[in-house]
Amino acid sequence: MPKVLRLHERDNVAVALADLKAGETIAVAGHKLRLAENIRAGHKIALLDIPAGHEVIKYGYPIGRTTRPVAAGCWVHSHNLQSGLGKLEEYTYHPRLFPPAPGKNNHTFNGYRRPDGQVGVRNELWIIPTVGCVNQLAENLARAATRELEGITTLDGIYALKHPYGCSQLGDDHRNTQRLLAALCRHPNAGGVLVLSLGCENNNIPALRQVLGEVDPGRVKFLVAQEVEDEISAGLRLLKELAEHAAAFTREPCSIAELKLGLKCGGSDAFSGITANPLAGMVADRVTAGGGTAVLTEVPEMFGAETILMDRAADEGVFQKIVNLINTWKQYYLEHGQPVYENPSPGNKEGGITTLEEKSLGCVQKGGTAPVVDVLAYGERCREKGLNLLSAPGNDLVSSTALAAAGCQLLLFTTGRGTPLGTCVPTLKIASNTAIYAKKPQWFDFNAGRILEGASMADLAEELLEEILQVASGRMTKAEGLGSREIAIFKSGVTL
Repeated sequence: MPKVLRLHERDNVAVALADLKAGETIAVAGHKLRLAENIRAGHKIALLDIPAGHEVIKYGYPIGRTTRPVAAGCWVHSHNLQSGLGKLEEYTYHPRLFPPAPGKNNHTFNGYRRPDGQVGVRNELWIIPTVGCVNQLAENLARAATRELEGITTLDGIYALKHPYGCSQLGDDHRNTQRLLAALCRHPNAGGVLVLSLGCENNNIPALRQVLGEVDPGRVKFLVAQEVEDEISAGLRLLKELAEHAAAFTREPCSIAELKLGLKCGGSDAFSGITANPLAGMVADRVTAGGGTAVLTEVPEMFGAETILMDRAADEGVFQKIVNLINTWKQYYLEHGQPVYENPSPGNKEGGITTLEEKSLGCVQKGGTAPVVDVLAYGERCREKGLNLLSAPGNDLVSSTALAAAGCQLLLFTTGRGTPLGTCVPTLKIASNTAIYAKKPQWFDFNAGRILEGASMADLAEELLEEILQVASGRMTKAEGLGSREIAIFKSGVTL
């Protein structure tokens, strides 16, 4: 394995693939350099002298400007590089559509076909509280029902989707909670849903039903705890009815065109944009080429790389939606007196990522090269097959939940530093490097770090796609095995 990698012919920095010592001589892309200082794995090395105020290029794009002169062979990071972001911008549509990825619509998985035409990859019962006051009641009901209904083998589990909201919320904050919960009520991974209310909250059942609309009464039931004498027995009775409804569904072959794949990263390192993220993008391309859907979110982590997505807009209308998405989020930061570039996280920087542009150029690779067909507001569900962009923040749990609410049946979660996080849909964890994969086998489902060791990305994409189809057919992810099924709701006024 080489010690150093230049990612694009335009780059004036390279990435260390292993810890390097001052005084070592390295050769990369025609440059022979003597290192002026120690360089940790994942961090950047100047390939030539870069004057103060000049652009640093990585992935073929600027990732910021130097704050002082940087000599060839020196470490490039926060001490001598800063972001160039910080304002709203005007954009022009320059269509750049790539050839379709190799895709097969004969890929299948064994899923649950629902009467409304959706397909689930799990057949679970979900208890969805309207308000945080009944979280413990929801948990108690899930435990009691799990004991009483263990004989129903076609059920994949009974889970309470707890959250702290639903009361004392106003405006867009309140509407976000309602939209998110209503979308989860319609998720195909749930064979049955019990909506659990206290009764006095402002997100009461009549209010939520106005957002939810008509539902199948056999699949969605409602319980107001204040209106019954014994809420446990009343809840168990409704859950038994829901279990009988869900038991009628069995797995059957479904086309990859029915798959909705959520794309997420967290705890990224400098290798995420070299291995795990482009690998996820290659798989996303295969899914969309087969007629399926992929959804990319974390809008603040598109800043600095947004034009790549804009130029892949399917048409002028979608381009304008992407412009609105990006500038609405930038305006959100500016209105709150926060810098647009307030990212990467301390962990990202420790792993070698310096600026938001650099992070974004790695993050958007999860979206592959397919055309962007639609843009979704927070809490909206997918309307178009193909690659979609979803409005949500970078927060791992909030954006994972938003992807589930958009209708994604499972998520690909790439990470270089590791996380045990999972949400209410299967979350398949992909390591960007072999070291973290070996250190945390209980967290990871797939090792993309093999790419750094010479494995073919195309071969690993086929392998990962097969893993996805197995998970969609019932194989548990590591996060599911750990019981990681949290949800989180975005408290914000960001409205598209």
